[in-house]
Amino acid sequence: MIEIIKALIIGIVEGITEWLPISSTGHMILIDEFLKLDVSDNFMEMFLVVIQLGAILAVVLLYWNKLFPFKRHRGRGFEADKDAFILWSKIVVATIPAMIIGLLFEEQIDALFFNPLTVASTLIIYGILFIIVERHNHKRRPTTTDIRDLSFLTTFLIGCFQVLAMIPGTSRSGATIIGGILIGTSRTVAAEFTFFLAIPVMAGASLLKVLHFGFDFTGTELAILITGMATAFLTSIVAIKFLLGYIKNHDFEVFGVYRIVLGVIVLGYFFLL
Repeated sequence: MIEIIKALIIGIVEGITEWLPISSTGHMILIDEFLKLDVSDNFMEMFLVVIQLGAILAVVLLYWNKLFPFKRHRGRGFEADKDAFILWSKIVVATIPAMIIGLLFEEQIDALFFNPLTVASTLIIYGILFIIVERHNHKRRPTTTDIRDLSFLTTFLIGCFQVLAMIPGTSRSGATIIGGILIGTSRTVAAEFTFFLAIPVMAGASLLKVLHFGFDFTGTELAILITGMATAFLTSIVAIKFLLGYIKNHDFEVFGVYRIVLGVIVLGYFFLL
């Protein structure tokens, strides 16, 4: 029961930090220090990736009408939805940069950068960038205010920013949202496309982790995994709705400040205490 409670807490943290631009990795490093699951290292590595499937399902549920490529018409059955197919084409284009770099260099990147110093540094650096970009953005009007107006070039460039998130602590949502804003999208468009872009990326990463770990779960491991995924799913729904409501009247500066504070805490805990 204690391990289930721990999994529930981890799922809550994952569901919140996956979508807010504050780095799920930075939070997971801290939570692993204070709330260690009594499981093998291999299972823990797989668990922290696969619970993201719960977060993905939240996006699919909330945006089903935009994402499902077929629409039901009375008397005619299902017909292809042109807008949905175009959107998925743009999502695929945006995944290309991260897919190529990931396949070629993922192990080297993890070996070099998956450590508290890198996480703390990227938290602080991107926190500062969020503040700079938002203050600069106040003087500009976005050129893209509807996700349907995103060009294939724009989505590819957003995908290039996603590559930056391969360095732990950067935040995948943070990198792509900053990229989208710099390119000229509105905050809402940048956030929504970030949600959609997570689906193939996180689903692919989860599948690879499960295949590498295998399907030989103990009863306790399966209960932990299901609890984490379910909690991440429910928490993600709340986090996504909160973010979309928040950015209608606010910018991302507060998240930049939060990242800087968290980065200093990580730095202090691992290197000064």
